[in-house]
Amino acid sequence: MAKCTITFRLRDFDMLTLETPQQLAGALKQHQGLLLLIGGKDCGVCQALKPRISQLLETEFPAMQLAYVDCQAGGEALCAQLGVFALPGIRVYFQGDSFGELAKVFSIADIRQLLTRPYSICFG
Repeated sequence: MAKCTITFRLRDFDMLTLETPQQLAGALKQHQGLLLLIGGKDCGVCQALKPRISQLLETEFPAMQLAYVDCQAGGEALCAQLGVFALPGIRVYFQGDSFGELAKVFSIADIRQLLTRPYSICFG
C-alpha cells in the first residue's frame, strides 16, 4: 500500500452526511481515510456513538474523515447498497478500499483496534 498524505485542518471535527452511493464514491475519492458510521435517527446507540467516535478520530486518528449515513432518514439507498442489516455499523476505508467493519455490538476500543494498524501504514 502506498503512503497516504496527511492534511491537517484546524477544525471542530467535521462529519460528512452521506445519502447516496454517489456521495460515498465521491467521499472515498476525496479522503484517503474514511470511517463511515451507519446509523438511524431512532437508534439511540447510534446517536450516542457519534460524539465519541468524533472525539476518538480527532484525538488519535486526525487524518481520518468521519462520515455518517442515516438508514432511517434519507440514506436508505446507500444502506441497501452496503447490505446493512443491523444498526449501528462501522465501515473503514483507506485509499478507497474497505479495510474492515463492525456491526451491532462493538465498543470504542474495537474501533480503535480496527483503525490502528491500517492507519499507521497509511499515515505513519
